[in-house]
Amino acid sequence: NLPVVVIPPNKKLIRNNYADVIYRTEREKFKAVIKEIVEVHKMGRSILVGTVSIDRSETLSRLLKKENIGHNVLNAKNHEREAEIIAQAGQGKNVTISTNMAGRGTDIVLGEGIAKLGGLHVVGTERHESRRIDNQLRGRSGRQGDPGSSRFFLSLEDDLMRLFGSDRISGIMEKLGMEEDIPIEHPLVTRSIESAQKKVEGRNFEIRKQLLDFDNEMEYQRKVIYEQRRMVLESKDVKEHISEMIKDTIENILKNYTNKEIYPEEWDWSGLKDHFMQIFSISLV
Repeated sequence: NLPVVVIPPNKKLIRNNYADVIYRTEREKFKAVIKEIVEVHKMGRSILVGTVSIDRSETLSRLLKKENIGHNVLNAKNHEREAEIIAQAGQGKNVTISTNMAGRGTDIVLGEGIAKLGGLHVVGTERHESRRIDNQLRGRSGRQGDPGSSRFFLSLEDDLMRLFGSDRISGIMEKLGMEEDIPIEHPLVTRSIESAQKKVEGRNFEIRKQLLDFDNEMEYQRKVIYEQRRMVLESKDVKEHISEMIKDTIENILKNYTNKEIYPEEWDWSGLKDHFMQIFSISLV
């Protein structure tokens, strides 16, 4: 319940965020991505392509080479040139393929004349589990009032859709009679994708919450252990503390093997003797 102050943007956002399009297969999706890149490249605009993995970025690179389109690939294999590649992504007809997290913190400055052509065009090749990362990729375009555009291409074979949303969308595509290489672009698709992402984010939140609960238990245990350690290090005479610890240990052992509600003959004497021998190396008669 903290008060929140909303800071308005310095300049109005004029980026065009086009609706997601979804295909049946990954092959159809990549075919459409290459077609989009070729068309935008002919216009003279700069293009930034976001992928979720190194494998996908290299797949796109091979497909672009077949179309004779020069491009830069930014992934973990050439991270030394990360800032340089990202900084040049808005120059001329540059095509840059990047994993979604690469190049953060580096502004993409548009080259001369690029703004008049429509600015930087961002192509997302898959939705990430977190909408925040999708928005970060999309936000590389249209910064500080610059023009720009973005579009995400998806398929039912994408990890996010396969795990959380493909059945419903596949049913929609069948009802609409969608053929191969024909995408679906419908508000239901966008809502289903957002629903899938919310499911993943909710699951990840529960995992983090559970880890926090475990960490709180371990933190309490660490606190107890370090208090005992400090007591041993700082006390001049630890005999009294040691005697108290021995007494507590014996009482806890007895509670486990004795019961006032049953006869002593029914107690687990064998277990009690073994436990005392294990802890104190004492044999009970």
